Amino acid sequence: MEDSLIAKRLEVLRTEHRDLNSAISALVDGGSVDQLQLARFKKRKLRLRDEIAMLEDHLIPDIIA
Repeated sequence: MEDSLIAKRLEVLRTEHRDLNSAISALVDGGSVDQLQLARFKKRKLRLRDEIAMLEDHLIPDIIA
């Protein structure tokens, strides 16, 4: 995958991650919390974080010390 495509994908993932964070906050602040929906949002957010970390690792070359 090219670096420019990875950078675009990272931007999309980061935006989705921020949106999920906002949705989780709104759900918790809303009073009646749907625990199942909250768990799904948190699980999706963790998967996004993992994918973001993987793509960032791919962009940054390993430096042998």
